[in-house]
Amino acid sequence: MNAAPHDSSAECRTILADGRLATVSATRRPRGNRAEVKCVVPGAPALGEAMQAAVRLARLTEPSFDSRDQVVLGIDATPAAEDRNWELAAVLADRMVRGVWRPSTTSPVAAGWSDNWQQGDVCGDPAQAWPLLLAHTGAEPAAGTAWLGALAGSVASAGSQPWAPHAISHLGELTGHAHPRAGIASARAWFPLHSGGINDTLAWVEVSIRPLPAGEAHEEETTIAAPGLDLALQQSVRQTLSGARHFDGKGQGRWKTAVRFGQDRLHGESWQFALVMADRLARGREFVPRGRVIATGSSNAWHAGRVEAVEGLQPKLALILDQARAGDRVLLPQAWQAAVPPGYRAALRSKGASLACVEKLGWI
Repeated sequence: MNAAPHDSSAECRTILADGRLATVSATRRPRGNRAEVKCVVPGAPALGEAMQAAVRLARLTEPSFDSRDQVVLGIDATPAAEDRNWELAAVLADRMVRGVWRPSTTSPVAAGWSDNWQQGDVCGDPAQAWPLLLAHTGAEPAAGTAWLGALAGSVASAGSQPWAPHAISHLGELTGHAHPRAGIASARAWFPLHSGGINDTLAWVEVSIRPLPAGEAHEEETTIAAPGLDLALQQSVRQTLSGARHFDGKGQGRWKTAVRFGQDRLHGESWQFALVMADRLARGREFVPRGRVIATGSSNAWHAGRVEAVEGLQPKLALILDQARAGDRVLLPQAWQAAVPPGYRAALRSKGASLACVEKLGWI
């Protein structure tokens, strides 16, 4: 294929950890009312979900946003469950088919992964991938035809290693740009995840944002990605953020947003207030505490800034107190204030944490 922006298909090869050469393919078609990214991996639904998550998070690092097309991705071999070398190839194939990145070859090779695609980081083991690549090509690939993820420190110390010219530690290196992290703001907030068992914990939600170019107007919900969640939860995340930004009066249509949760077994809606607070911290709408923001609450009217109560007051208060640390700021719905046990606020204060009961956003 050509790397022109109007091509409807693209391919990027990858070296799997077991030495096999696989091809990640991407096709583009009008989106209609479909998801912007679809991954088809027969017999391996978990792999398809992981591929979709990597691609959608990596899109946050791109300077522009276009939701008119759907990209369908697939891979012609099934990697081992622990093998993530294909992730970089999926990200690059997605960029190629949309014309966001134009390599100097029609079939580049890429191997690498990341735990922070939304920041543009790229990791990998180039020393392991390099001999596997040579076994297939028979000769050293030309510059700009192979890309191997590597930790930033290993790239700097690679010296005369043969793989050094092909190693990248962030997506900006594909085009000679600075690390995408420079244009992205991220923040986390924590919330009590209570189910009455040994897995009760303070879970985190992370919001990463990148400003959209001035003059671009987009529907708020189309710019919010929450990969890894089921469709109903994705929609709830989008509606929550859209409503809370509407209350700001100046936060709508200005950001590309990626949302990640530290736990995938969510239930109820007590995460909503933490999500809103993480978003407000990332956008500079709240003061940053010395420690964590721990919040629980939901709302049927985020557009009015209202914070409402959720179920499970007593066990959630106990969980927060048990896991609170110095510098933490605990935020509860105002409706809970009368039910907070005597001495609870003092117990938090003794651990160096603070407590506020909130009725509306901005009154913190």
